[in-house]
Amino acid sequence: MKLFSIVFTLFLIAQTGASVAQSFETEVLRAEKFSGTINRTGKLDFRRTLSLSFKSSGYLTLLNVDEGQYFHKGQLLASLDITELKEAKNSLYAQLMQAKREVKRMSQLMENKLASERELDNAITQVETIRAGYQVAYYNLEKAQINAPFAGVVLARKTELGELQSPGQEVLKIAKLEWVVKVELTGQEVSQIQLNQKVSVSLNTIGIVEGIISKIPATSNANSNLFTIEVLLPKIDSTATMIAGQLAGVSISFDSELFVYRLPISALTGINEHGHALVIAQLQGSETFNKESFEVFQLDNDFLYLKAERNDDPLEIMTHGWQQYSDGGK
Repeated sequence: MKLFSIVFTLFLIAQTGASVAQSFETEVLRAEKFSGTINRTGKLDFRRTLSLSFKSSGYLTLLNVDEGQYFHKGQLLASLDITELKEAKNSLYAQLMQAKREVKRMSQLMENKLASERELDNAITQVETIRAGYQVAYYNLEKAQINAPFAGVVLARKTELGELQSPGQEVLKIAKLEWVVKVELTGQEVSQIQLNQKVSVSLNTIGIVEGIISKIPATSNANSNLFTIEVLLPKIDSTATMIAGQLAGVSISFDSELFVYRLPISALTGINEHGHALVIAQLQGSETFNKESFEVFQLDNDFLYLKAERNDDPLEIMTHGWQQYSDGGK
């Protein structure tokens, strides 16, 4: 009976060991190009905004638009009282005609040797001087009106009819009807995207639309150290449901030339003092599993990406059951 008891005990130990061994799960990892998807939430905004003002001073006599109103390209938006500017232009025009007649008269006197060459030169110079003044007056008269440089919407109106306008004083703030989504990315994420890359944008009021990365800044935000990229929405026609500041989901798929091992999160046993990932792995040519460390490239919710080279050997990683395993398989 005693011998049977010992044999039975040894049998139970063997069965328990086999059960533990069978609880180990492994996976072979191979070096692969790093690819993935960046999912971020951004804000809808106008691609371009513009402040409009008059070049000349005068009283505002016409204002055809108000905040929130849409306009078309070339539409007259605002105008000054041009009485004074028109009179200044007409006065200079009259002076220009008189100066030209004086040049003609001096030329005739020169032919009869009754005027000097110097007097003729002075008359010609006077024509050019007055002509320059006339062109400025004509330009100022044109700039007494504000015409829409593009189709857009009025964001803000900064004045009222009858108010005296100063040169450069903001009258209207407008936006072109081109929408972008502004998204903040880390430096590493920015290195994985490129201009004109197509992305997927989700808007609550419209659904899934196609976007194009139209801007990648050269420097990060000084406060957040993040890079604010812009995703252009070129196929958005309707403006009724678009609101600046509205949240939008952006999904950017990418491929890179960097190689990594894609490690399941469940296989991670810890992180060492250098920030390297610790795993139970069997290296190429080894007969046992041991604790190994690898430099981390990036992580997401499901995987840890370990740095690798194109020709690195495959790794057999213990993904489950490593809690019951010690170094060297002991």
